[in-house]
Amino acid sequence: MDKKKKKRQWPINLAIVFLFLAGLALIFNAQIRDFIISQNTNRYQIAHVTTKQIEANTKKDVSFDFDAVESLSIQSVLASQMDSQPLPVIGGIAIPDLKVNLPIFKGVNNTSLMYGAGTMKADQVMGKGNYALASHTSSGFAGINQNNLFTPLQNAKDGMMIYITDKAHIYEYKITSVKVVNRSHVEVIDDVANRKMITLVTCETRGSDDRIIVQGDLTKEIAFDDASKSILSAFELDYNVYYKPAT
Repeated sequence: MDKKKKKRQWPINLAIVFLFLAGLALIFNAQIRDFIISQNTNRYQIAHVTTKQIEANTKKDVSFDFDAVESLSIQSVLASQMDSQPLPVIGGIAIPDLKVNLPIFKGVNNTSLMYGAGTMKADQVMGKGNYALASHTSSGFAGINQNNLFTPLQNAKDGMMIYITDKAHIYEYKITSVKVVNRSHVEVIDDVANRKMITLVTCETRGSDDRIIVQGDLTKEIAFDDASKSILSAFELDYNVYYKPAT
């Protein structure tokens, strides 16, 4: 009799455990999402990539279809874990005033924009033309880390410095413009005659049709090995450092 009772109880106990785990997942889904993002971002940071890997990744065949990118969600982050293919890191971007330190991936797709910034044009080159990068935002998305990826761009201000590197050179840009435009204004990533600049693009809030556009002009190009410790340290900052802007 006891054996039959135990057999009947087993499915019930299993269901209780499943519901308990599902409940935890619902409660802590934002924390789970942020943990996965931070772990993968740190994994791909420029400090962990060699120049040979960067050179090989610049030759990878990738997508530049920004319209095909989906909004950030716990579902999309979990789905990205099933993709075992390494992402093509070609550099890094650091904005010290905003505590941003992200890998730069070639191209834009759902997975790359979850863990760093992606190049928006196939022919763009660091330090030349309009170097355009896109990444996700978690603004308007509940979570313990509202400062991941390009979310801190909502606090960008004129005069802040942006650094990008391919580990051969570091390119320094000074922010000259921060604005919000509709997603239809794709001309913001076009090259501008006689101007060496950078353009950073992210959604104003998750799922929004508006985009935060941060632009800056090139002020300096230096050899990676000749860079100051303060600049190099900006590319060594762990992604899971939380930042709160001054009030």
